[in-house]
Amino acid sequence: MRKFLIKVNGNQYEVEVEEINSQGAQSASSRTAAPAGSAAEAAPAGTNVVTAPMPGTIVRVDVSVGDVVSKGQVLLVLEAMKMENEIVAPVAGKVTAINVTKGSTVNAGDVMVQLG
Repeated sequence: MRKFLIKVNGNQYEVEVEEINSQGAQSASSRTAAPAGSAAEAAPAGTNVVTAPMPGTIVRVDVSVGDVVSKGQVLLVLEAMKMENEIVAPVAGKVTAINVTKGSTVNAGDVMVQLG
């Protein structure tokens, strides 16, 4: 695994690339792409993190720390490009941390909610 810093539209991302040497396979594939220095790297092991898929503003937070949520349940609403996007739980679990509040802005890859 090799790490590279890539800047896209003014945002810096840390990308890990793994070289694959199989017949006819591509020579490298991107494994992760999270903003450099993001909280995703600081999440405790065994924690599922919900990250912002794009830059935007939080318009609603529907859960609190300690809530038990089911897979697909709406956690919060993110407004981006004048559209409201429901951010749902990728897995069932308990909300262990909420890193955003109504009105806060996020960048792509920022950790918004942690589920344990």
